[in-house]
Amino acid sequence: MTINRRSMMTGAAALAAAPLTSPLVRAASPIGAIAADDEAYWARVAAQYDRPEGVTQLENGNWGMMARPVLAQYQQAVGRVNRDTSFYARRGMGRDLMAAQQRLAAELGVDANEIVFTRNATEALKGLIGGYNRIGAGTAVLCADLDYDSMQASLVNAARLRGARVVRIDLPEPATHDAVLAAYDAAFSAHPDLKLVLLTHISHRTGLMLPVRAIADMARARGIDTILDAAHSLGQVDYRLRDLGADFIGFNLHKWIGAPLGVGAMYIRAGRLDAIDPDLADDHARLDRISSRVHTGTVDFAALLTLPAALDFQAAIGAGPRENRLRGLRDRWVKQVREHPDITVLTPDDPRMHGAITSFRVRGCTTDADNRAVAQALLETHGIFTVQRGGVAKGSCVRVTPGLCNAMADVDALAKALLELAPKLAKG
Repeated sequence: MTINRRSMMTGAAALAAAPLTSPLVRAASPIGAIAADDEAYWARVAAQYDRPEGVTQLENGNWGMMARPVLAQYQQAVGRVNRDTSFYARRGMGRDLMAAQQRLAAELGVDANEIVFTRNATEALKGLIGGYNRIGAGTAVLCADLDYDSMQASLVNAARLRGARVVRIDLPEPATHDAVLAAYDAAFSAHPDLKLVLLTHISHRTGLMLPVRAIADMARARGIDTILDAAHSLGQVDYRLRDLGADFIGFNLHKWIGAPLGVGAMYIRAGRLDAIDPDLADDHARLDRISSRVHTGTVDFAALLTLPAALDFQAAIGAGPRENRLRGLRDRWVKQVREHPDITVLTPDDPRMHGAITSFRVRGCTTDADNRAVAQALLETHGIFTVQRGGVAKGSCVRVTPGLCNAMADVDALAKALLELAPKLAKG
């Protein structure tokens, strides 16, 4: 199945007039013409997804659903790879995979030789952190409480193996744009031996979005390199990779882009390959290629071959409308609970500091067990699925992650449930 853009409908009016049995199209009218709360339009987008029965799914951050046309393409690709096996693998699949890589590079605004496929952001970032060779005795690396657990562990172990020391900071809560910048500026100033900082664009814990370009520029001015975890930001917010200012980035394509599970990528800016050692399994014959920095072995080829279909589907919606819709879903429930004395929302309303993901904490509920109980109450009493997240310096929380499969009514139901449950679950 191929996605034929000429056959797609054009604009919200056409979408409202007919069901979406085929892929969407980017509106012919200006991007801003599709409002975040145009439920007639977004209901037809949501209809492209098969949602779980009997539950309101507000935990879309683990991985994203494939839209129906993307799932159909994946099933077709699985069939071909399974049927033709090495006959296809050795006589044309390489060309098709390269076309997928070139398509992704074009979407990201980078050169194809600056990216390489991985199975996920974790694999990409582990390779970047473990391979980074500019640290050693007398140098330091920096991470924060909101960074992903396995990335913090990778940084700690890489520092240990190379003889560097680790600096950890807790990001401010409540957070503001200026407070976050000040926190990193203070850490950079206090530790002149820093050579590497790990940044997380959008936190999987709270949804806080860092002003990564400003921090990366601040770091570069001090001779500090940045490795950026963009696992959650690609597809959740609209940007081009070079806009972020980091030379080394890992990201997922099976979260907010909606590719099949097992598709991620690594980015190394041109001219910076020498800062990342080749993978141990590489034969070192082609050190000038980014592919030498990742050596996974056999992967899900069908998943990679499906990526162009996922990119087509997302391009048909448009990055601007998608970001606005996801922000709109987040803002809708947050505005209803923000001032409640028993609820603390952990991301600011500053649009520079959040996308779709936002976590909350019920008053006095700071342990993992407390927040598992809150999430369980939402599920058992109201049929709303969320997830507890730990590792935040000021205490555990519950994460809410709406997606394109959701309606405003879903987040309204969440707000109503929280207003009912919070007084009953609050402590102290």
